[in-house]
Amino acid sequence: VQLQASGGGLVQAGGSLRLSCGASGRTFSSYALGWFRQAPGKEREFVAAISASGGTTRYADSVKGRFTITRDNAKNTVFLQMNSLKPEDTAVYYCANDWSNTLVAGRFGSWGQGTQVTVSS
Repeated sequence: VQLQASGGGLVQAGGSLRLSCGASGRTFSSYALGWFRQAPGKEREFVAAISASGGTTRYADSVKGRFTITRDNAKNTVFLQMNSLKPEDTAVYYCANDWSNTLVAGRFGSWGQGTQVTVSS
């Protein structure tokens, strides 16, 4: 599986961005998907995940109520709608897949190229 994130950019605090992640292959609806981020000097952290069917989602406490993860299995794409952005959301955002469909952070892999999100204060 090859994953490619896009949609990052520079936005002011309080603004919104929508990230997309496209996947290759015909098995897109067979695995869960997640978004992770890594800020400079920090470890990569979990942001959000969605099950293979899209019926279950999970969020990091830091983004609950502000970010929404969705997926379109017909288009092999997962989205991350980010609202009320804060400077601390600045990071490179990556998408990854989870064949176990358990949405456990340690189960994710197939890391694609990330997309930079910068939130100015």
